[in-house]
Amino acid sequence: MKIPLLYHLSGLREHPNQTRAACPPRIAPAHLPTLRPPCPPALPPISLLLPWRPLPSTPTQVLADKQITVSVGGAPAVSGSTVALRDAWEETAFHLERLQASEETVAQEQAAVSAAKAPKWSLPYTPTWTPEAALKSTDKVRVAVIREEGSNGDREMAAAAYAAGLEPWDITMSDLINGRASLDSFRGIIFVGGFSYADTLDSAKGWAAAIRFNERVISQFQAFYARDDTWSLGVCNGCQLMALLGWVPAAGAATDKPNGVLPDLKQPRFVHNKSGRFESRWVNVAISPDSPAIMLKGMGGANIGVWAAHGEGQALFPDDAVRQHVLSKHLAPIRYVDADGGATEGYPANPNGSPLGIAALCSENGRHLAMMPHPERAYLGWQLPWYPRDLPIDPKGPGPWLKLFQNAREWAEAQRK
Repeated sequence: MKIPLLYHLSGLREHPNQTRAACPPRIAPAHLPTLRPPCPPALPPISLLLPWRPLPSTPTQVLADKQITVSVGGAPAVSGSTVALRDAWEETAFHLERLQASEETVAQEQAAVSAAKAPKWSLPYTPTWTPEAALKSTDKVRVAVIREEGSNGDREMAAAAYAAGLEPWDITMSDLINGRASLDSFRGIIFVGGFSYADTLDSAKGWAAAIRFNERVISQFQAFYARDDTWSLGVCNGCQLMALLGWVPAAGAATDKPNGVLPDLKQPRFVHNKSGRFESRWVNVAISPDSPAIMLKGMGGANIGVWAAHGEGQALFPDDAVRQHVLSKHLAPIRYVDADGGATEGYPANPNGSPLGIAALCSENGRHLAMMPHPERAYLGWQLPWYPRDLPIDPKGPGPWLKLFQNAREWAEAQRK
């Protein structure tokens, strides 16, 4: 007996040869009277309600001259170059884009679509699954996956950490504030993405205030940061938070705060995207081979894709001396790149307008990494919407970003020896 998903269409036949869908059965919980929705009226087959006939099939040919011809009934109806027809198709969409984004970025994207080409990727390593011994270890590296009101992606992050052989713990800010949890027993911290406090005070400012203006909490974070056997990763909202805490780049420029943290007026941070709106895109990034970031070990020289989803990801350097220090020490290890692999400020390859394509910052000792893109959303092969066929990536295997989490585990394990 067939029970249709759309109850009110249950009298329609999906195909003239199919039998009519049955009337829904009686629904009778033990403590309630027997109930049954009214049986729908009998209706004629759908083929009689919706008169149509299949068009004669036309063979499809791929031509080298990038021309398209659409024929109906054997007669050409539309013809032209692929680019011209695509631009005409997209024109209405770009009119709508201009109602919700800046004219500058819409014009850039419209031009980019006309000149689009396949991006150049490079992957100097082969993604591999975490060794079974690490996954079955009874003495794993403990990592606190910290979230705040409005955070999201914490389960994805925990899954990526677990797949790398780490032991992820779900820790809320209220756990730390109320003393139900402490950072003392953790070797790693991951600040997840999302929209803490709905970005009401701008991204991550409410979250940063919950840490900086609570003595019990700030003392824990300062002690964690000062230890030489710890690491931290901030993604998206967590990246914005780490900047506001001063954990990255914690540059060697003159400081007046503990742990080498810059004064607020000099501290780099992440502000609203140039487009003026939230951006969710698959972007290409390049990883610096000269970065001290421990989590990017062996990934230098990679030019790969990753998901980005944020409204405030544009890096801002209030102090040019700090910016120069960051660049000279290779503390901006991940850059947005164009299809040719060059760092770019052009939209939409750079979704937020960050100068020099900066997508991440790290500390000078390499133990703390803050990045706007989401590595936890591309740690499995099937999470990648596109990749070149000649790269060692299998949709049923690990993705290229699993290595970042594996690096964190391997570094922490090495500190025990």
